[in-house]
Amino acid sequence: QVQLVESGGGLVQAGGSLRLSCVASGMTFSASGMGWYRQAPGKQREWVARISSSGITNYVDSVRARFTISRDNAKNTLYLQMNSLKPEDTAVYYCHSYLGSLWGQGTQVTVSS
Repeated sequence: QVQLVESGGGLVQAGGSLRLSCVASGMTFSASGMGWYRQAPGKQREWVARISSSGITNYVDSVRARFTISRDNAKNTLYLQMNSLKPEDTAVYYCHSYLGSLWGQGTQVTVSS
Protein backbone atom coordinates (compact mmCIF):
# COMPACT_ATOMS: atom_id res chain seq x y z
CA GLN A 1 0.00 0.00 0.00
CA VAL A 2 1.13 3.56 -0.68
CA GLN A 3 2.55 5.21 2.43
CA LEU A 4 4.46 8.31 3.52
CA VAL A 5 6.08 8.09 6.95
CA GLU A 6 7.65 11.13 8.59
CA SER A 7 10.23 11.11 11.36
CA GLY A 8 12.72 13.43 13.02
CA GLY A 9 10.42 15.77 14.90
CA GLY A 10 11.03 16.72 18.50
CA LEU A 11 11.65 19.49 20.99
CA VAL A 12 14.43 21.99 20.29
CA GLN A 13 15.44 25.37 21.62
CA ALA A 14 15.17 28.53 19.54
CA GLY A 15 18.15 28.82 17.25
CA GLY A 16 18.59 25.08 17.05
CA SER A 17 18.32 22.70 14.11
CA LEU A 18 16.26 19.67 13.19
CA ARG A 19 16.16 17.36 10.19
CA LEU A 20 12.88 15.78 9.14
CA SER A 21 12.66 12.70 6.94
CA CYS A 22 9.81 11.21 4.93
CA VAL A 23 10.10 7.69 3.56
CA ALA A 24 7.80 6.79 0.68
CA SER A 25 6.70 3.30 -0.26
CA GLY A 26 4.29 1.78 -2.76
CA MET A 27 4.70 4.61 -5.24
CA THR A 28 7.00 5.89 -7.97
CA PHE A 29 8.83 8.35 -5.74
CA SER A 30 11.23 9.71 -8.34
CA ALA A 31 8.33 10.83 -10.56
CA SER A 32 6.49 12.69 -7.79
CA GLY A 33 6.72 16.31 -6.83
CA MET A 34 7.02 16.38 -3.03
CA GLY A 35 6.32 18.98 -0.39
CA TRP A 36 6.34 19.83 3.29
CA TYR A 37 3.38 21.47 5.02
CA ARG A 38 2.79 22.43 8.63
CA GLN A 39 -0.18 23.10 10.86
CA ALA A 40 -0.13 24.95 14.16
CA PRO A 41 -3.03 24.79 16.66
CA GLY A 42 -5.94 26.96 15.55
CA LYS A 43 -4.42 27.62 12.15
CA GLN A 44 -4.94 26.20 8.68
CA ARG A 45 -2.39 23.92 7.10
CA GLU A 46 0.39 25.99 5.55
CA TRP A 47 2.63 25.12 2.64
CA VAL A 48 6.30 25.31 3.62
CA ALA A 49 8.44 23.96 0.79
CA ARG A 50 8.32 21.88 -2.35
CA ILE A 51 10.72 20.05 -4.62
CA SER A 52 9.88 18.91 -8.13
CA SER A 53 10.81 15.59 -9.68
CA SER A 54 13.69 17.40 -11.36
CA GLY A 55 14.97 18.97 -8.13
CA ILE A 56 13.60 22.50 -8.43
CA THR A 57 12.81 23.93 -4.99
CA ASN A 58 10.54 26.65 -3.62
CA TYR A 59 9.91 27.97 -0.10
CA VAL A 60 7.45 30.10 1.76
CA ASP A 61 9.11 33.44 2.53
CA SER A 62 9.10 32.89 6.29
CA VAL A 63 11.47 29.90 6.06
CA ARG A 64 13.60 30.88 3.09
CA ALA A 65 17.34 30.82 3.92
CA ARG A 66 16.64 28.78 7.06
CA PHE A 67 15.07 25.57 5.68
CA THR A 68 16.32 23.31 2.90
CA ILE A 69 14.19 20.70 1.16
CA SER A 70 15.96 17.84 -0.61
CA ARG A 71 15.33 14.33 -1.84
CA ASP A 72 17.25 11.09 -2.26
CA ASN A 73 15.50 9.10 -4.96
CA ALA A 74 17.68 6.04 -4.37
CA LYS A 75 16.31 5.89 -0.80
CA ASN A 76 12.76 7.04 -1.65
CA THR A 77 13.24 9.71 1.00
CA LEU A 78 12.35 13.38 1.30
CA TYR A 79 14.15 15.65 3.78
CA LEU A 80 13.63 19.02 5.41
CA GLN A 81 16.69 20.52 7.08
CA MET A 82 15.55 23.23 9.49
CA ASN A 83 18.09 25.67 10.91
CA SER A 84 17.78 28.76 13.10
CA LEU A 85 14.45 27.52 14.38
CA LYS A 86 12.00 29.99 15.90
CA PRO A 87 9.07 29.42 18.27
CA GLU A 88 6.71 30.30 15.43
CA ASP A 89 7.97 27.23 13.56
CA THR A 90 6.19 25.06 16.14
CA ALA A 91 3.67 22.87 14.32
CA VAL A 92 2.91 19.39 13.09
CA TYR A 93 4.87 18.91 9.88
CA TYR A 94 3.41 16.80 7.09
CA CYS A 95 5.02 15.20 4.07
CA HIS A 96 2.97 15.42 0.88
CA SER A 97 3.08 13.78 -2.53
CA TYR A 98 1.46 15.85 -5.25
CA LEU A 99 1.06 12.73 -7.35
CA GLY A 100 -2.06 11.19 -5.85
CA SER A 101 -2.54 13.89 -3.18
CA LEU A 102 -1.00 11.62 -0.52
CA TRP A 103 -0.21 12.76 3.03
CA GLY A 104 1.94 11.35 5.79
CA GLN A 105 0.81 11.07 9.41
CA GLY A 106 2.76 14.11 10.57
CA THR A 107 5.59 14.70 13.02
CA GLN A 108 5.53 17.23 15.85
CA VAL A 109 8.12 20.01 15.93
CA THR A 110 8.21 22.14 19.06
CA VAL A 111 10.58 25.09 19.39
CA SER A 112 10.97 26.50 22.88
CA SER A 113 12.12 29.99 23.80
